[in-house]
Amino acid sequence: MSELLDADALHAIEVIATWCASPHEFSATARLSAEQAITDTVGCMLAGATDGATKAVKAAFSGEIGPHGAAGIVRGGRAAASVAALINGTAAHALDFDDNFHGATTHASAVLVPALLAVAENVGATGEALIQAYLVGLEAQAAVGRGVNPSHYTAGWHSTSTVGCIGTAAATAWLMGADRSGIAAAMSIATSMASGVKGQFGTPVKPFHAGLAARNAVEAAQLSAAGLVGRTDILESSQGFLALYGGPNPAGWSQLAIGPVSIVETIGLATKRHPCCGSTHRAIDMVLELKAEHGFRAEDVAGIDVLVAIAHARNLAFPSPRDEMEARFSMNYCLAVALLCNRVTLNDFTPAAVARPDVRALLPLTRMNTYSEDYERATPGRLPHELTLRLRDGTELRVSRLAAKGTLAFPLDEADRRIKFLDCSAKAISLPSAEQLLSQMSHLQLLDRVNLFQGFDWT
Repeated sequence: MSELLDADALHAIEVIATWCASPHEFSATARLSAEQAITDTVGCMLAGATDGATKAVKAAFSGEIGPHGAAGIVRGGRAAASVAALINGTAAHALDFDDNFHGATTHASAVLVPALLAVAENVGATGEALIQAYLVGLEAQAAVGRGVNPSHYTAGWHSTSTVGCIGTAAATAWLMGADRSGIAAAMSIATSMASGVKGQFGTPVKPFHAGLAARNAVEAAQLSAAGLVGRTDILESSQGFLALYGGPNPAGWSQLAIGPVSIVETIGLATKRHPCCGSTHRAIDMVLELKAEHGFRAEDVAGIDVLVAIAHARNLAFPSPRDEMEARFSMNYCLAVALLCNRVTLNDFTPAAVARPDVRALLPLTRMNTYSEDYERATPGRLPHELTLRLRDGTELRVSRLAAKGTLAFPLDEADRRIKFLDCSAKAISLPSAEQLLSQMSHLQLLDRVNLFQGFDWT
């Protein structure tokens, strides 16, 4: 890893591109984390490949899919790298089971992995190069996000498709062999392609955002390689990303520095244990822990109050969801399932599951509250989620969590990861094929050429 870089003499994109183009010696811990993230995302792509959003995107571009394209598409077919990234990125995010990255307030891997897999196939990259490109892109996403979040996200921008696009463009350009100038140009181009609003949460357009960002990142790198350039001060210029997208109180990049330890080791990824919006996860964990500790049943509960950050409350806009997409963004629904069961699974997000009378009867029990805007502005770092659960016998249980299970503080173990991957792959490939793919992914650094979606009989 390089030494810290001072932004005083360089524009933000130049600082990031300089770091990206420098030699890297990522630790064994960082490399393992990247391999796990790539594996987890491939599982999510398998699970999301038959979702309505993915099927719609694939159908829209069916004329560009055939047997001989540059990159593979999950569940069969090949296409140009950018189209493969679009479809696979939508699949990765379709069920909201892919990881969160608090370093950039993004679903980092749902953009990075589809984009990098497509480029890796196109250029004949090794598994080792894919791992390094992932870590480069994660750092770039964090550096871009540092200047605008949380203000950008709270204002309503979907950072996955804005910050994620720009940071991933750095990674795709790096994997294509670009130098500092080429990486900077790709990031500048991607800034003009960054879009996505959180008002689409709870609709099929939300996962499309990840696919769109992955496609745009690939195309930004391709355009850069063809000679297109933009302003290197476009992040911080008067009509640039910060000014237009930053929200009411962004930090900016005046003190931007990167390294020397990979951000995957300091902030880490939040690998999802529950297939729903990450804004619900701490509350789900708390309900499940309280149930295990106190032994109450759903019918014993009189009410639940949850205190969350403003942006998280805005994400969860469906107290009485009408379908499985809205249910993934409903605190009421997720906690109702947690009260009834000991786990929240993919099977809880189907039309039939959302319509269950026993679940719907519990929806009114949950009430969500937020911190004040002034308190959030005055308090650095992430705020805890606090939960108060009242039982019908008058007992009141209070608990607070700063991080969900699956984060650096509470990581999933190998058994959890394996169960999740096999669960995700069940509808796409046979169990022996899933075991084979999982074994291949666990030795990703040894692959001479990345080509993950070949040779399967898709179910």
